[in-house]
Amino acid sequence: MNRAINNWILILGVFVTAGSIMTGQVFAQTVSVEAAKQEGKVSVYGAQVPQAMKPLHAAFEKKYGITVEYWRGDSTKVSERALTEWRAGKPGFDVVEGNRGVQLIMRDEGLFQKFVPPSSEKFPAQFKEKDGMITPWRVLPISILYNTDMVKSGDLPKTFDDLLNPKWTGKITVPDPTRHTTTAQFLWNLNKFKGDKWLDFVRALAKQQPILVESLAPVTTTIIKGEAPVGITYIKYIKQYKGPVDYVAMDKYLTDPNYMSLGAKASHPNAAKLYLEYICSAEGQKLVAEEGEFVMYPGIFPPIKDAEKVAPRTVFMDNPSEEEFKKLMTVTFREIFFAK
Repeated sequence: MNRAINNWILILGVFVTAGSIMTGQVFAQTVSVEAAKQEGKVSVYGAQVPQAMKPLHAAFEKKYGITVEYWRGDSTKVSERALTEWRAGKPGFDVVEGNRGVQLIMRDEGLFQKFVPPSSEKFPAQFKEKDGMITPWRVLPISILYNTDMVKSGDLPKTFDDLLNPKWTGKITVPDPTRHTTTAQFLWNLNKFKGDKWLDFVRALAKQQPILVESLAPVTTTIIKGEAPVGITYIKYIKQYKGPVDYVAMDKYLTDPNYMSLGAKASHPNAAKLYLEYICSAEGQKLVAEEGEFVMYPGIFPPIKDAEKVAPRTVFMDNPSEEEFKKLMTVTFREIFFAK
């Protein structure tokens, strides 16, 4: 276990010095607990499923007496709602959570203000944004999930290429890449493994007649219901959903950090800052990890089989530009998955 922890720290490039300022000292200068309590609530728009956030929110509310109003959608819908409200001059969010691609789009439109939670200083340096506008808090390794009642161990696909076997035709579920930004990003990042042939894989996957769903979370429910025995989604869902589901151990896992940001016109700015600090603290990160999340805080792992082996095998995804996203989703993938 110690070796695994060391590998995790090494792979993420975490350097914590003994001379670091104590969290409590920095926290007192950055967040007013009393002001946060007076505001009484915080409004959060996030892509994380509610059941995984419930223990964290319950602990936060009990500790500070501040109500968390949580609205959940996939990263695409979170950004669409936040941007729509912002452009209408009526932002209803204090905190926005989502993947890096959509967070950067919202940041560039001015939705966020600078805030660096003190506890996040212990996070991997490679994920910290120099402008302090978005804060990393978890990573999301992607693998193949499968229904353990429907797929025998000897028949398991071991790689994404194995999904192209004719026996999986009509039996795979994936998010619709023309509607879901993270899936578009994932498919585009297969170039890290396949080079120029990544698009050939996407075309072959489309020919397998996959069951397309709205986002990554419904992939898991589709598998559990037996509507498709295998699918591509986050490993964390095997902990967050009850049912006969497990993940395939792979040599490499594409993964993406998720970020939280403070609204530029937050109605409850102090409560929002306290919320961000709490979720980045060791206490908050442990609560999140218990729900299956691969968090940023060094040495904290989710209760998932071989979780400590996943981190050293992660390959971090690049982010298409906004224009590249639009072309991928409205042209490239639409032609591939919906060509008549």
